[in-house]
Amino acid sequence: MTGAEAGAGAGMGVGAGGSGAGGSGTGGTGGARPGDVARRALYAARAGAADAESVDEGAAEPAAGNAVSSEAPSEDIGSGTEAGGDLAGRPGDVAREALRAARAGAGVGVGGGVSGTAGPVRRPVQGRKRAATPPPAPSGPRTDDAAPPPPPAGESFATTWWGHAWVRALEEGAMDGARLARGRAYAGQGHVAAISVTPGRVLAYVHGSRPRPYRAQIRLRTLGDDEWERFLDAAAERPGHIAALLDKDMPHSLADCGVDLLPGPGDLDPQCGCPDSGRPCKHAAALCYQTARLLDEDPFVLFLMRGRDEKALLDALSRRNAALTARAAREAQAQAPAPFPGVRARDAFAERTMPPLPPPLRVPPHPEQPPAHPAAPGGPDPFALDQLATDAAARAHALLTAGRDPVAGLTLWQDAVRLAAARPGSGLTATTRSLYAALADATGRDTADLSRAVAAWRQGGAEGLSVLEEPWDPPAGRFDRARPALLAADLPAFRPWRNHLTHPKAHVQLRLGRDGLWYAYESEPGQDNWWPRGVPDLDPVGALTTLGTDPPPSTPQPH
Repeated sequence: MTGAEAGAGAGMGVGAGGSGAGGSGTGGTGGARPGDVARRALYAARAGAADAESVDEGAAEPAAGNAVSSEAPSEDIGSGTEAGGDLAGRPGDVAREALRAARAGAGVGVGGGVSGTAGPVRRPVQGRKRAATPPPAPSGPRTDDAAPPPPPAGESFATTWWGHAWVRALEEGAMDGARLARGRAYAGQGHVAAISVTPGRVLAYVHGSRPRPYRAQIRLRTLGDDEWERFLDAAAERPGHIAALLDKDMPHSLADCGVDLLPGPGDLDPQCGCPDSGRPCKHAAALCYQTARLLDEDPFVLFLMRGRDEKALLDALSRRNAALTARAAREAQAQAPAPFPGVRARDAFAERTMPPLPPPLRVPPHPEQPPAHPAAPGGPDPFALDQLATDAAARAHALLTAGRDPVAGLTLWQDAVRLAAARPGSGLTATTRSLYAALADATGRDTADLSRAVAAWRQGGAEGLSVLEEPWDPPAGRFDRARPALLAADLPAFRPWRNHLTHPKAHVQLRLGRDGLWYAYESEPGQDNWWPRGVPDLDPVGALTTLGTDPPPSTPQPH
């Protein structure tokens, strides 16, 4: 402002016109007043880059002494008589208020007499389009001119979990619920103007019952460098956190990283220029409710209040994530084995004659004995381990010599009988009794059935077990010729039943197997408790040669 302008008296009032060279009004006379500064900032913002036409038109009006009117906020900008009038001594705040009111298009006429010595006053040219407002900068403080619309009646101001946390911090730290209700109503009715967010502060002008809006703000502690370091470390450890932030989302795990990112009760410090001493007053409460809507749309508003804008935060996260990725790659490379010496592809696929395979090793005549397994307290039974190792060696030897596994087609019961039959004895020792009990339990049988099946297996293998458990009807021929052969050997007439021939005294029995061999059995007379005895033979008389035809006086029961 020039010296002539500073010395010129200027008066202004709401809807009042100025006159004369000195001008008069409610504002008095004197040096450059905040109202003049605000008007000039307002005109410059609305006119943009005005040309010579606007200069000539504005210069003619002060000489004629006519009043100058323009759109302005609904208040006496230069007045300091109302509550919150501390703006009169702060031209920057007045200018910002005038600019915001011009953007919003709200206000009434503000007239002021302008001295002829003060120079020309620029006015917007009729019909000239207002210059477009540039987009907000990607970093630094931000002002949200278009506040989010208020929620429908009865619904919460916040929809996200972090927005609810903000509202909860306000409501739990408030001292008067009635003021909160009024503030919520103000926010729902659109009384909150553009919101300015800077580190540690949220500021806006809130219209109340008076024409003049009140300057309300919410202060929040910014995070220290150590807290930001911990937060960035926690966020960069999981790439999903960065992706969620870019999607305007905030995971719960990010807010629970040991840093007080969200405010708690008492963390919000409301301040307002109104005469109400409540904490918060209804104007500050309205600002806080509307801020929750901003947080719903963009969680980076919370980070800005805590001291970091969106660009700085994302840059720090990107650098930290790249450093973590590089460190992980270096660690993986350090732990990786030495690279295998490569071979050129043309050398690998070149045609060459392969040498003949060496002849196979000579198959040993019989399987070797496995090494002894020492007993250990709480360890497996060494005898059981020895038996399993011996059995595996025998099966491997059979595969080498015959090309097939002799026990591959056995059922669980048949394999259990085979394992028990390979154990010396028949339940007379503690180790054998333990083995029999375990095998019988695994197959759902009792030890007596297993002992009888072991005797049949030792008599004729799998066919001997089939003869014990599966009666069948043999065809005519060999079975029919057996009875005359027995009579010719001076034996009594045996009673036939299916594939069985039983002595009249019921102590000796012959059973014909599907392999054509006769298997001898013995029992106590009249008890039908048959046990395999002797060696199978093609001749029924030969199968009885090792047995007595007369019943023995007593036969000990097997254990």
